[in-house]
Amino acid sequence: MIDIVREYWQNYLFTDGYRFTGLAITLWLLVASIGLGFCLAVPLAVARASDNRFISTPVRIYTYVFRGTPLYVQLLLCYTGLYSLQVVHAHALLDEFFRNAMNCTLLAFTLNECAYTTEIFAGAIRATAHGEVEAGAAYGMSRFTLYRKIILPSALRRALPNYSNEVILMLHATTLAFTATVPDILKVTRDVNSATYQSFQAFGIAALLYAGIAFALVFAFRKLEAHLLAFLKPQAR
Repeated sequence: MIDIVREYWQNYLFTDGYRFTGLAITLWLLVASIGLGFCLAVPLAVARASDNRFISTPVRIYTYVFRGTPLYVQLLLCYTGLYSLQVVHAHALLDEFFRNAMNCTLLAFTLNECAYTTEIFAGAIRATAHGEVEAGAAYGMSRFTLYRKIILPSALRRALPNYSNEVILMLHATTLAFTATVPDILKVTRDVNSATYQSFQAFGIAALLYAGIAFALVFAFRKLEAHLLAFLKPQAR
């Protein structure tokens, strides 16, 4: 294992020549998909929790489809399926976008992450105490102000434990990126395994890297939960 680390550490962690690879690509996919998914999920969660069926039903169908099909299939559809359509080849921007493996991978990851996060946030919005909403309405707040100052901050705090689990699952899901030839940790590991035939050592290094990232995320979310949910703890007298 020491020999593999000495020879391939740069590929595992950062670059292969002038190209980012390994840990750098895995972290980029994770941060980008989580960030984009979060930004899309917040307004979709508000729509999903709406009492208006014309607003909530399209979002419910979207989340049902992406949560009901494997991420691997979604990635293959984005990477090979959509590019085979004539409409994609007819438009230069679409053709250029779907020709890039990283774009296809990020699109699949973002849509999948957004679907799960939308349901997590929508459930937290529905769980908001009616007293909080009524108090804001009695104070004269508009519907937009209610969501901005009361409902969303309260819901996002409550959703944090479930959301942290979703982020960890998204980290595990990034291992599928190698199927689209994206040079993430697992892709580098498979290349090292093919070159050295030292399967245990190669995949052991990958496992340690993924575990290190997961532990760092768990630590960060625990600190964030302790800060944002401190008001729920019994107060010392």
